Amino acid sequence: MNNWDLSYFYKTEEEFRSEFDSLAGYIPRLGAYKGTLADSEKLAEYFTLSEEFEKKLFKVYQYSHLKSDLNKKDIESAATVARVMNLLANLEQATSFEAPEILSLGKDKVFAFIDENPRFESYRFIMEKLFRGNEHVLKESEEKLLSYYSPVVNSASELYSKLSIADGKNKTVKLSTGKVTVTQGNWRALIADAKSASDRKKVFEAIFSSYDDCKNTYAEIYSLVMNSEKANVKARNYSSILSSRLFDNNIPESVFKTLIAVAGKNTKALKKYYKIRKKYLGLKAHRSYDRFIELAHSDKKYSYEQARDIFFASLENTPADFRDKAREALREGFVDVYEQDGKRSGAYSSSVADAHPFILLNHTSTLDDVFTVAHEAGHSIHTLYTHESQPTKLQQYTIFVAEIASTFNEHMLLDHLIKSGNTSKEERIMLLQKAIDEIVATFYRQSLFATYEYEVSKMVENDEPIDHVVLSNLMIKLYKKYYGIDISKEKVKQYIWAYIPHLFYTPFYVYQYATSFAASFALYRAVKENKEGAFDNYIGLLKSGGSKYPIDQAREAGIDFSKKETFMAVVDRLSELVDMLEKELFE
Repeated sequence: MNNWDLSYFYKTEEEFRSEFDSLAGYIPRLGAYKGTLADSEKLAEYFTLSEEFEKKLFKVYQYSHLKSDLNKKDIESAATVARVMNLLANLEQATSFEAPEILSLGKDKVFAFIDENPRFESYRFIMEKLFRGNEHVLKESEEKLLSYYSPVVNSASELYSKLSIADGKNKTVKLSTGKVTVTQGNWRALIADAKSASDRKKVFEAIFSSYDDCKNTYAEIYSLVMNSEKANVKARNYSSILSSRLFDNNIPESVFKTLIAVAGKNTKALKKYYKIRKKYLGLKAHRSYDRFIELAHSDKKYSYEQARDIFFASLENTPADFRDKAREALREGFVDVYEQDGKRSGAYSSSVADAHPFILLNHTSTLDDVFTVAHEAGHSIHTLYTHESQPTKLQQYTIFVAEIASTFNEHMLLDHLIKSGNTSKEERIMLLQKAIDEIVATFYRQSLFATYEYEVSKMVENDEPIDHVVLSNLMIKLYKKYYGIDISKEKVKQYIWAYIPHLFYTPFYVYQYATSFAASFALYRAVKENKEGAFDNYIGLLKSGGSKYPIDQAREAGIDFSKKETFMAVVDRLSELVDMLEKELFE
């Protein structure tokens, strides 16, 4: 069985409906505590009722969104997700008094309450974060007013989903080998297998032409996203959009700015890689989508089962408990493997507190798909360790550390494949390309997108209009800076900003792929060099969940993001790999 078994949550749709309907009754009950939280007994009752509600809400949310992601064209499933989101909006409105009222009690009284009630110890870090953010919490009436607008603010991401997926249509193109339908799941593989530059161009434009066709609408949606960010900054007294997105996790702005500065200034090896590719492949020009062309070809396909077994084999030298959790992460019923009409594109591991994580794939049997299995399993392993070690309230780890676990697995898998027996020249080239492409995609490409977000945020803060021309010109500039490639000559590539869902769903998310990659590389290197306690440090980070600020979690595991050297290690690694590849190709 290569599909999700959502009966894990509810045996029948009627059971789901019953639980969902029951949630509405909690909202007035929680709202009735307004004005009572100064009483320690009432505060305890409020926390207890909130936990009871959240436990049911997590299940309802996870079930509904997973079911919808299996078929974004299913109107009823989409409507159910909308109803769940409306419920959340109503909850936010009803409980808008919570933060202001707790803050009014004073830090000493709140922490005395926790000291006297060990049952609520898991709230200590949550309250620390609340009081730290006191300056950004508004009066109760103001919080309630803002809560009314949350459905509007959150509508941008849903609009993007409807336009790009629900209303999206696959295109059929005629290649030199015959007609083929191009989808979000297969276009990269089609380009890699294409017999000519003309075929590659047709496949690429079949995907990106839809962004060209709707460029004004995508730009308006993105403007809505960024202006919502700006409104939040003004309403909550942040200094900038960047600071507002970093504040909750206590990430110093210097970490973000050091990352994009290091990545943006150290592109020599990256540009050399593309020059090597152009020369070796005999291309007149290396287009951005030519990155999918293999420097060494193999017709080998990897079924999902084979990909899973190769991943398991790569864990041979890890502790038994880690291997057990990897198998549990990929247990039958918790992985939906293959592409289908309407299914959300890409891959993810999704989890809520106290529930098994679910993995979505769109497996097409390429070598990249083997790494995707390892990547998403890393997220689920992280979740399983967190659930085992942390109370419900502290199980939600931050995005900042989330990608450490996923890319750590990729490092292990790559080394396993390189070391697995005698490799031919072709195989060495393939693996070197894979290692380089991983750094390019995870460190450099995400830093480019992070720079894009930062530059757009400054435009919005300065009341400069952002339309598709502005956004496209910025991307053209950044691709020249990073890759030395002029994407304006590719007709539709300039609309890459409309293609990246994270920019619409979760602003200022993507930089964390790069920081996590730098961290996982450092952790893996320590494990590989058999440094004492290295793997224990790594597991300690996975177990810590959301119990600490991510910078502190990383520091305790041995990673210091305040140092430029943390990021330069990735730059140096790319340079080393590119030199190795050049030797393999031309000597």
